[in-house]
Amino acid sequence: MKKFLIVGLGNIGEKYENTRHNIGFKILDQLAKQENLTFETEKLGDITTYKFKGRTFILLKPNTYMNLSGKAVQYWLTKEKIPLEHLLVITDDLNLPFGSIRLKTKGSDGGHNGLKDIQDKLQTTAYNRFRFGISNSFSKGKQIDYVLGEWSTEENLIMEERLNQSVALIKSFGTAGVSRTMNAFNGK
Repeated sequence: MKKFLIVGLGNIGEKYENTRHNIGFKILDQLAKQENLTFETEKLGDITTYKFKGRTFILLKPNTYMNLSGKAVQYWLTKEKIPLEHLLVITDDLNLPFGSIRLKTKGSDGGHNGLKDIQDKLQTTAYNRFRFGISNSFSKGKQIDYVLGEWSTEENLIMEERLNQSVALIKSFGTAGVSRTMNAFNGK
């Protein structure tokens, strides 16, 4: 059976729950809600397992805080003996319009500290990342307030549909493969 590690990046704690920076957690929570899954706190994160079409998806929400996500990713890849090409990291992206999604097989951290730590721990930039656009609608010097801010009323109106699209991308990643998933979902 093929195994995949799907990592949603975010920060633990109630005060971060509905912030833009926590979109990785929010997407995994949506999948868990749809499939009636429950996360359990284990080493370095909250984990649940989802079986779909002969695949096993291990969903991980690291509890190491965003900037130290690499430790949890490395631990669970090793523990579950999951190959690097079966890793998918879900993160927010300031450079994409709100709600747009982009799957990439490699790339820079783009100034994202969670990705920077994962890259450092894995010693490679060649891992799959799913970037969810949060836009860059903030004034100069307000980036931290923006990413740690809550979604706007307008964003919340279309959030459910974007979350469902994101869940579909995860399922496609594990069943159809990264190339077909990129063709089907990027820019949608």
